[in-house]
Amino acid sequence: MRAIHGKGKLFLYIIRQVLYNIGMKVLLCSASPRRRELLHKLVKDFSVTKSDAEERSRYQRPHLLVMDLAREKGRSVMANDALIIASDTLVYRHGRYYGKPKDRADAFRMLRELSGVTHAVYTGVYLKQDGKERVFYDKALVHFHKLTDGEINDYLDRFAPFDKAGAYGIQDGIVVKNYTGSFDTIMGLPTEKLGKVLEEMGVRDVYQ
Repeated sequence: MRAIHGKGKLFLYIIRQVLYNIGMKVLLCSASPRRRELLHKLVKDFSVTKSDAEERSRYQRPHLLVMDLAREKGRSVMANDALIIASDTLVYRHGRYYGKPKDRADAFRMLRELSGVTHAVYTGVYLKQDGKERVFYDKALVHFHKLTDGEINDYLDRFAPFDKAGAYGIQDGIVVKNYTGSFDTIMGLPTEKLGKVLEEMGVRDVYQ
């Protein structure tokens, strides 16, 4: 039998990848409408489920913490025939974490503490396919406008950001003065890095 070289090998590789990914199911483990919107940048069709995992971790360092929380979310879902994607986002400044506020008073406190200063946003992402796991994170820096108490209350009234880490959404265009890094990472899903990881995993036919 004649050996296959060059273009022939490339063709067979492409065929194998297409056959491998036919019928690929993607499952986003998140209740966040922002993450759904962001994932649609990369994936045509996917299903959504919510994790019941407790958001607890033994890690204290922010990049390890968000990766661990994303991992626990993803592992809580049983779907052997799907590519599972889970994510977790935290706001961090000077040793303090700002997750989703418990109530309006907690949201007001967060925004007052973040007013006029720079904080970090960490988003961890977990992927699982055919028993193989990948986990990574991305970091961005966000600087807030200096906010008065009245402006904070007005923002809470208008946008009710009680389901967002740090009690704000960068997409609202109100409290954030500027940022460094990925806009999508701050929103909750680093699509630039995720796209590269999906390609490394051989997941191509889900792209738009």
